[in-house]
Amino acid sequence: MANRGPSYGLSREVQEKIDQKYTLDLEARLVDWIILQVGGDIERPESGRLNFQSWLKDGTILCRLINSLYPSGQEPIKKIPETKMVFKQMEKISQFLQSAEAYGVITGDLFQTVDLWEGKDMAAVQGTLSALGSMALTKDDGQYRGEPDWFHRKAQGNRREFSEEQLRQGRSLIGMQMGGNTGASQSGMRGYGMPRQIM
Repeated sequence: MANRGPSYGLSREVQEKIDQKYTLDLEARLVDWIILQVGGDIERPESGRLNFQSWLKDGTILCRLINSLYPSGQEPIKKIPETKMVFKQMEKISQFLQSAEAYGVITGDLFQTVDLWEGKDMAAVQGTLSALGSMALTKDDGQYRGEPDWFHRKAQGNRREFSEEQLRQGRSLIGMQMGGNTGASQSGMRGYGMPRQIM
């Protein structure tokens, strides 16, 4: 995209903090999962943030990844063109992000297209892929291929049913957030108009 020079001052400090969030251990785990999930015909990139970015930059691997999480014939991205045109590659990244959100990844976990394309926040890219892996593991629909300890399972709803008797008992209790009904009291207090007794 834009040919930007080096950043200085506060911009540089911010970029360095963003770059520190990127971890090579997570990168290796994500690369292993993507290759296993999509299929073995993908070439493994060299280790490093820039190599990881250039591996995913055209959007093809991302589109193949999200398609592999669906049963055959139900893939969200029907056509994945192999192209060198910049706007088409960015469009593929956008399609991946929309499909990931439809799959169940929350909007706050999604990276922006330029985060990957310009390499501004590769830690956010790692976060999105981790959230996608966690969602795939949690769904447990047989489409996830990988080790179960690579990602954490997301919490499922733990709905509780209470009987009418239990609900009635709960209404009669004073919760501790309301304060206690024991402790300090006004017993022995005299009215405000009376003088103090000194002995």
